[in-house]
Amino acid sequence: MSDTEMTLAELKTRVLAFAQEREWLQFHSPKNLSMAIAAESAELMEHFLWADSEDSHKILDGAKRGQIEDELADIVIYSMEFANVAGIDLSTAIAAKMEQNARKYPVEKARGRSNKYNEL
Repeated sequence: MSDTEMTLAELKTRVLAFAQEREWLQFHSPKNLSMAIAAESAELMEHFLWADSEDSHKILDGAKRGQIEDELADIVIYSMEFANVAGIDLSTAIAAKMEQNARKYPVEKARGRSNKYNEL
């Protein structure tokens, strides 16, 4: 399956079914899931520790790519399970956040700059 072949709703349903089949929902509190997201994020960051920005692109193309994909998948899976448990519609939440970001980072001020919105 690819991004163009599966919807977000289908992925969320698969993630939920996986947890339900294993009776894991009892462990999937918002606290535990948020901590799992943080832990998996740290495991992703570990692959890039001590690399400069340019070298980080090379790491993506190297032997660790499969491991990096696994860590990113874990982050997204836990995020989807968090959304399931919390009753958050991810598409709505992402669209709303993108609108907020567009207001905070107008193109004419933010283009080509990495400054925080209050420093533009």
